[in-house]
Amino acid sequence: MFRRSICAAATALALAATVAAGPCDIYANGDTPCIAAHSTTRALYSAFSGPLYQVTRGSDSKTTDISPLSAGGVANAAAQDSFCAGTTCLISIIYDQSGRDNHLTRAPPGGFNGPEDNGYDNLASATGAPVTLNGKKAYGVFVSPGTGYRNNNPSGTARGDDAEGMYAVFDGTHYNGGCCFDYGNAETNSLDTGNGHMEALYYGDNTGWGKGGGNGPWIMADLENNLFSGPKTGYNAENPSITWRFVTAALKGASNKWAIRGSDATKSGSLSTVYQGARPSQSGYNPMSKEGAIILGIGGDNSVSGQGTFYEGVMTSGYPSDATEDAVQADIAGAKYATTSLNTDGASLSTGSKISIRATTSGYDTRYLAHSGSTVNTQVVTSSSSSSLKQQATWTVRAGLSNSDCYSFESVDTPGSYLRHYDFVLTVAKEDGAKQTREDATFCLGKGFTGSGTTSIRAWGYPTRYFRHYDNVGYIASNGGVHTFDAASAFHDDASWVVSSGFA
Repeated sequence: MFRRSICAAATALALAATVAAGPCDIYANGDTPCIAAHSTTRALYSAFSGPLYQVTRGSDSKTTDISPLSAGGVANAAAQDSFCAGTTCLISIIYDQSGRDNHLTRAPPGGFNGPEDNGYDNLASATGAPVTLNGKKAYGVFVSPGTGYRNNNPSGTARGDDAEGMYAVFDGTHYNGGCCFDYGNAETNSLDTGNGHMEALYYGDNTGWGKGGGNGPWIMADLENNLFSGPKTGYNAENPSITWRFVTAALKGASNKWAIRGSDATKSGSLSTVYQGARPSQSGYNPMSKEGAIILGIGGDNSVSGQGTFYEGVMTSGYPSDATEDAVQADIAGAKYATTSLNTDGASLSTGSKISIRATTSGYDTRYLAHSGSTVNTQVVTSSSSSSLKQQATWTVRAGLSNSDCYSFESVDTPGSYLRHYDFVLTVAKEDGAKQTREDATFCLGKGFTGSGTTSIRAWGYPTRYFRHYDNVGYIASNGGVHTFDAASAFHDDASWVVSSGFA
């Protein structure tokens, strides 16, 4: 079980009362200053008013920086919404607030290639992870498999066996068993250079190297070639499965000592200690050989199959005290992270209703999303069409199988089967209860790209991708990309739909 310290909690409260608000102010007061500070939701220094992140607009590739509403405040989400209205936006840079220019940009290829041109990774949707902080809207970084950010030439990060600390706030409900959804210190050449060459936070339910109690997910440490859930490889029962919606995860390491700590990010008080003690005894981990690159959403060798959501995180110089970390946790709790609707622009549907989904592209606007068996395409449907075709073009709206804030679409023609995507192609498949199936059958709504009266439908697990018809076949497509069906030409038209009462 977690271990708590009443004494540490009291010390943390005293420390928090004597410093300016902001995690990096608190770390500086504890003589372990931030050398990297990343967040798309808020400033991490009380006086910081510079850009938090940059977004790139899909319609014309123009960029803009998003800053806090005021010094030390929450990100100006309204500025992003205005800039991105009527099109898509990606997060192209996550700026470092520490002043060291340790910014995070699209990760390059490494031991594994990303899915984009020349093996680069995808960028995250700018709208995939909406939240509120103290009631003010902001956006996190929703990492789908294939998405990753990196800086292979940072300043001031720990090398070798140098001491460092880090924390991140994650979405506790967004994870998988892929390798590896990480944030922290990694190799500078994007290759696996051996045991002990990384020190990064991992969040997920991968059991290939280590695991904790229950079925996960867990906070673990990626030290390269192993995910450590505690003092030894494999199973460490003291590391509990996480059930919190917002998770504070902390990792720190120094010569022959390291620790994993964590807490519900909405609750003040001490972080709970998963493990604190000597380095692993396996070869290569004591002493460490950290290289100092910074990664987000990927493994050190650019492993790109993990998924998760990142809201904020920092890396420090030196080994932070428990009291300093607990004061930071109090600040995070004071930010009051909370959920908000994943459906944008007030878009909604009535669960249990039957709908049909019509294309709006000129020349194709008599065609509806329909299926024949598992194949999904668009077909011309009218009031005089056969009853079987009308059923194939009608869907029952259900609460999202993976996230009830969004929606799933059950076939009227084949009850118990749902629209889902597989390799980005829309298909109809039986709901088998598998986590992947349920995620791939969950979709969120927004205003259509072509204006009033139209709707966009994006994949919950890949929020850069939207329902699109291309050569009359149904896909989840991005606004530009490596696939033919991702073509930017006509994307806004092809990805805008009219949702009406069902034919059947």
